[in-house]
Amino acid sequence: MATTIGFIGLGVMGAPMARNLLAADYDVVAWNRSPGPLAALAEAGARPADDPVAAASTADILITILKDDPVVRAVLGGPDGAIAATPAGALVVDMSTVSPALARELAVEAGARGVGFLDAPVSGGDVGARDGTLSIMVGGEAADVERARPIFEVLGSRVTHVGAAGAGQVAKACNQVLVAVIFAGLAESLVLGSKLGVDAAAILDAVGGGMAANRIMEVRRDNFLGHDFAPGFKVDLHHKDLEIALGASAEVDAPLPLTAEVQQMFRQLRAAGHGEEDDSALLRVAEQRASHRLGDA
Repeated sequence: MATTIGFIGLGVMGAPMARNLLAADYDVVAWNRSPGPLAALAEAGARPADDPVAAASTADILITILKDDPVVRAVLGGPDGAIAATPAGALVVDMSTVSPALARELAVEAGARGVGFLDAPVSGGDVGARDGTLSIMVGGEAADVERARPIFEVLGSRVTHVGAAGAGQVAKACNQVLVAVIFAGLAESLVLGSKLGVDAAAILDAVGGGMAANRIMEVRRDNFLGHDFAPGFKVDLHHKDLEIALGASAEVDAPLPLTAEVQQMFRQLRAAGHGEEDDSALLRVAEQRASHRLGDA
């Protein structure tokens, strides 16, 4: 019998992920808060559900990829949530980026109902979601990871079982710290070089073959050079992710001064109305501070 996947959350990441599962011939029952993405996925072959409970009630594996802790808790948790509606013996895989504490809380709730639970946040942005090349960081029981592995291999090119429940979210927090600092450093370096009279594209070509080479430089090159901040991953979401990392750092006294500075840059963007833009919009902050725009003489 074909595996039925309940899929909740059809945003920038979730919609292409669900499409990849359909392309791999999985039976997908989907729900999304706004109807447009759900209708589009139904045209691709998914079965639309009326609500999260309906998406969960017939699922062998339920996948969620949602905005933040409050939304994930509201959709999955409690007596009226999707976990309560998931059949005993099924598996819930939350691929959202939330706090490790919430992941552990939901794992306990699922376990009490005889349902497996994995926290499996992803990295790779909209490009990785479309191409099925996401990096997937998984917390939970090893047997549940193996059960989900065929699905993970449709969605990503690297699957890492990091540890027990919540460990996937710890790894994602570390990932988001690194990504934020790289974006900010790239923005500042391009503004520096440009203001010193060197073409930004030439700078990327020059440093891309050395120790400074990184995936962001490749994937977001045109965004930086063209001032194209259409979201692959939104400033608002990365700001949320850094709040998770900074909150966790406070719990264990692990100072994150670079992260805190980039968070201030994100806050500056949000205050100026740019929260819906891509992370590469950090270039706006670097340009403003230097009173210089890439490409200006």
